[in-house]
Amino acid sequence: MGVQGKEGDVGGQSQTDMSIFRPPVVRTGTAALNRALFTRRVDLAAAAVQDHKLISQYRRTLQSSRELLHVDRISPIRPHPDQALAGQGRKCFLLNPSVKAEAPETWGPVLRAGVQKQELTVIPYELQLDYDYWNYRDIMVSVLPEELHDDIPTGFNIAGHVAHLNLREHYLPYKHLVAEVLLDKNPQIKTVINKVDNVGSESEFRTFQYEVLAGPDDLNVEVAEGGCVFQFDYSKVYWNSRLETEHRRLINIFQPGEVVCDVMAGIGPFAVPAGKKHVFVWANDKNPESFKYLSAAIKKNKVGAFVRPFCEDGRTFIRQAADSVLEASQKGEHAVVTHRVKSPPQQPTPAAQEGPAGAPARPTVREERIPIPPTISHFVMNLPASAIEFLSSYRGLYAGREALFAPHTPGRLLPLVHVHCFALKADGDDDRAPREDICARITAALGFAVRPGDDPDVEGCAVIHDVRDVAPAKSMYCATFRLPREVAFAARD
Repeated sequence: MGVQGKEGDVGGQSQTDMSIFRPPVVRTGTAALNRALFTRRVDLAAAAVQDHKLISQYRRTLQSSRELLHVDRISPIRPHPDQALAGQGRKCFLLNPSVKAEAPETWGPVLRAGVQKQELTVIPYELQLDYDYWNYRDIMVSVLPEELHDDIPTGFNIAGHVAHLNLREHYLPYKHLVAEVLLDKNPQIKTVINKVDNVGSESEFRTFQYEVLAGPDDLNVEVAEGGCVFQFDYSKVYWNSRLETEHRRLINIFQPGEVVCDVMAGIGPFAVPAGKKHVFVWANDKNPESFKYLSAAIKKNKVGAFVRPFCEDGRTFIRQAADSVLEASQKGEHAVVTHRVKSPPQQPTPAAQEGPAGAPARPTVREERIPIPPTISHFVMNLPASAIEFLSSYRGLYAGREALFAPHTPGRLLPLVHVHCFALKADGDDDRAPREDICARITAALGFAVRPGDDPDVEGCAVIHDVRDVAPAKSMYCATFRLPREVAFAARD
């Protein structure tokens, strides 16, 4: 629970005084949750307002003088504790806990002046707090042993109505309690699950075994991201809401009319919003369930003219996509986008000069034909546990097709490759170690020397973007580099 004010002095009283707003310690020796034990009575003073027209004035002055109660999630304006007066609309202000109704020497200058003017009356007030008032962390501090307070489980992945925990071993005895409180304090969550294995190491498709800690065993969810809606069974495909910023970052790089090859597309968090942006996407995932939900998302979000789903092994798909895009371009395949354009208002005839200035504009429909270009502009490889191992498949990607690119075709560059990966964090502030490690692994897989740099258009330079922390000593990164000519035009195996 947050209590606002300066450090060591909150609303004119010490932090010690504010302990009255903390939940009671409820450690029963079991992992059961008894909500009734969280009821607490707080004895305060209140300033009853004689005239409701003065409420705004006194709220401002009492707050400025720090005589007003200032605690998170507690409104300082309350109905008068006398029910008869409350029925007449009378209000009162809850006051700083240092103010005592029976001790005028504790009253501040604004309160004293208001009493002298007979505009305020100081009365005792009994404030009732219960389980619903305190937040998730408050409850956890109250029920968990003190040795577990340092890393209370607060981070979890949300997919629709499902909260996905990954509890550490020492919290497992309290797993159902944690889940129950999460449900209480997050109305949008209906089901809480806990992962019981490691994603990426025990499942080829990054799915996981789970146990239901609270709520129904219903993992059919609906998620909105990037202006698109996705519906899927969370137990059968990979989804991570914490990657939304990374999805948006790359989508913002893609330009309308370009072709993106999403090698490990999942259910389409890159592909479908990019299609909304009029980017052509060849979207692939080896998991048949991901392919099913990807296809459904393409249809639901009406991006079928731009996004094509595939279900292939990523290594095979990389080369197939380059050939398929070229073939589609040579066939003249394209998308048609409809624009509604307002026509200029009709001008009145001379005989009607005294009438309206012009008739309402009538929208007209204009169709834009967007051709599929012959080459891929971006490859996205969002499989951080192993994506670097797929880089050898780029050798010979455009073998014998040098004429498609600069200098033969001015302005057309080889694709940018965005490969996600994990790496250990460096000790201290020096971030060179993980970047050099990533580039060494890319070099080994690609068969071409790659080094950390700031410009992916410089051949052999990779820009390493820090995506997010996944463990205390481990981070997820995205390495972006321009596919080297030596690799792209090498002979195919």
